Amino acid sequence: MRNSLPRLRFVLLLCACLAAACGSVVQKATREFGDSLTMAVLDQDDPGIVRDGLPSYLLLIDSRIEANPADVDSLLAGAKLYGAYAGAFVDDNERARRLASRAYGYARRALCLREKPLCDALDAPYDLFATALGQADANDIVTLYGFAAAWAGRTEVNAGDWNAIADLPKLQAMLLRCDEIDPHHDDGGAALYLGVVNSIRPASLGGKPDEGRKWFDKALELSGGKNQMVRVLYAQFYARLVFDQALHDKLLNEVLAADPVAPRLTLINTLAKKKAKALLASGKDFF
Repeated sequence: MRNSLPRLRFVLLLCACLAAACGSVVQKATREFGDSLTMAVLDQDDPGIVRDGLPSYLLLIDSRIEANPADVDSLLAGAKLYGAYAGAFVDDNERARRLASRAYGYARRALCLREKPLCDALDAPYDLFATALGQADANDIVTLYGFAAAWAGRTEVNAGDWNAIADLPKLQAMLLRCDEIDPHHDDGGAALYLGVVNSIRPASLGGKPDEGRKWFDKALELSGGKNQMVRVLYAQFYARLVFDQALHDKLLNEVLAADPVAPRLTLINTLAKKKAKALLASGKDFF
């Protein structure tokens, strides 16, 4: 019996190590599958396939988060996909707000797990929030940007809600911090969001459209001009806000003339072309 005890301990230790290894393999396989699926989605030139197929993957992400609520990678993936689906394929405003809210909730949970001091400061006075935000560095960019993007998406679909607009200074500060840490992250995504959030309101109501234009121009530069959705949002939010029809039509016609195929941008550019046509058509009554 004495000799069997050490042997039993060894077997238990071996099983524990194997279980940990298997868990790591499964997690790695899931992450690699998620990365591969994301690439396949972004390179797809038929938005209908993505629109019809993506909900199944959203349910899969939900199930992974349900099984492991502390999985930051799954939370950030869920936030990104729910936000993208709401922005690209949902026309019903109430449903878009609901999905954007889920994206925000997932991203906030990820931030709270990985960046607790900043999470705790989200609802604090601005000075305390700014202090916590200033401590973020390059190691935090994925989580920081993931949350900021989800926050911007929720703000965009709730543009008529003054409670959502009230948090714009904090959101802008977070996007600025992302741009300071790594302006090239997500091909200049922080600059694009800054263009939008500065152009949500006219100057008479506290907006900063001139700043918005600068950020849109920077986003175009950082994406090498290949992300056509930058031009669409530039026209939709800035050009319409300041009633610049010449710029509006120029940007949208550039989208229609561009080749949509580009690595990681084909789906976005295909959607941009569709939206550009609709904006050009409605622009006749807008201006």
